[in-house]
Amino acid sequence: MSEQFTVEIISPNEQTLKTEAREVSLPAFEGEVGILKNHIPLITFLRPGLIKIFNETDQIYFVEDGTVEFANNNLLILTSTAKLMSSIDKKSLEDLINEAEDKINDSEISDKERYLLSYKIDTLKNINL
Repeated sequence: MSEQFTVEIISPNEQTLKTEAREVSLPAFEGEVGILKNHIPLITFLRPGLIKIFNETDQIYFVEDGTVEFANNNLLILTSTAKLMSSIDKKSLEDLINEAEDKINDSEISDKERYLLSYKIDTLKNINL
């Protein structure tokens, strides 16, 4: 019996990924959430971080926000940003960090935006390319 379930990542302009996985780790507001086959149904929000998809070939995506639904062994991730880590180079990583640091220093942003930007910056700074 297979221990895999379906994972789908959808961005506004495209379906980024549809695959099978044996485990997925998600950055939710409640903390890191691990999903295995037959996990209880779940609906939650993503915070900036890394989605790790474990299978024969592991994949890691950087996401900024979104929603997650898991039901009937189908994991649906809707996000505005899903960047495959293997496609991010050092220059684009530095640009993302600088952009986020500029925004976080703006006195006009809300506490929620500041909170999300701090997670984004922390995540990006911990990526080793």
